[in-house]
Amino acid sequence: MSITREGIHPRTLCSIAPPDLLGRLAVEGDPRQREAAVRALATSAAIRSQRAVMGYLNRQLNVNIGKMVGFGVIPERRLTIYDNKTNGRTFLPGVRARDWGEPPVKDAAVNQAYDGSSATYEFFRDIYQRNSLDGAGLELISSVHYGVAFDNAFWDGTQMVYGDGSGRIFQIGGLTRAVDVIAHELTHGITELTAALIYSKQPGALNESFSDVFGSLVKQFTLNQTAAEADWLIGEGILVPELGTALRSMINPGTAYSGDQQPGHMDHYKDLPDNNDPRNDNGGVHINSGIPNHAFALAARAMGGYAWEKAGKIWYTVLTTRLRANSQFNEAARATVDVAGTLFSSTEQDMVHDAWKQVGVLS
Repeated sequence: MSITREGIHPRTLCSIAPPDLLGRLAVEGDPRQREAAVRALATSAAIRSQRAVMGYLNRQLNVNIGKMVGFGVIPERRLTIYDNKTNGRTFLPGVRARDWGEPPVKDAAVNQAYDGSSATYEFFRDIYQRNSLDGAGLELISSVHYGVAFDNAFWDGTQMVYGDGSGRIFQIGGLTRAVDVIAHELTHGITELTAALIYSKQPGALNESFSDVFGSLVKQFTLNQTAAEADWLIGEGILVPELGTALRSMINPGTAYSGDQQPGHMDHYKDLPDNNDPRNDNGGVHINSGIPNHAFALAARAMGGYAWEKAGKIWYTVLTTRLRANSQFNEAARATVDVAGTLFSSTEQDMVHDAWKQVGVLS
């Protein structure tokens, strides 16, 4: 999505499926993959206008759309899961399936969305003292079983939406099974309400990267993994095996799936146009996010221990207090170096600087 003070540009959607992957499969995949990719692209395109309007009202006009449609800050309710019933419905949220504090139900997708949303909420609360996405207890709404065999999951400006996967691109049930996917998409809500990074070119790549950072950290937190123990994969095991291992590798960009274009260094930055061709990925937002992703993983490994304690705190502070809508890679890099020195010491500051130097953003 691209929004300015002059108006609304309903072009983009913050979704987990890389548009360049879907675009390539729509052209080059086998017949079953082409059909699934075209369906995913068409369904995503249909909700872009709504996504843009939601973000515009939330940020530019300071209107809380969640409260207007019946969601929002509700005492003792952190999250609610709805069922969209897999019958091609285009309206949300659907039928209430599990409310906050209720026991598990028979539907695995409902329970996975509940557990992943809860894990994300508790991570930001316990680690960074943030009360939900807005810092004020916003209820986390999720809808599962969206569309028919829909190969995507996304944050629409007010809630999370999950398709079931077709078994041709994403494994059936995989999109709710991966806690890092859930945390990635929910982090788009935090970005939208703080830095408001424009979803295009380098600001858009930073937007995607911050979601990958905190998606990975929530996964590491739930597994009690150190930075050295983590696999640094985003969406591991949710693609069908013939396509690849994961959606992205933060420590080794460009190796996650067949046709993965992510660079890990500015020497290989892809200066793509931001047009309506999904293969160009809104100017490379999912593609070029590999560069800041790599910098974070390198910094976290250099600092050692649990990545959320130092590197994560630095990146969280920068996202929520230091960036602007049009921030570029070098601005984000300098901000993380500065914050590292403020929060910790010159040792951590040097480690952060070295990480950005290794990926070619700083010299």
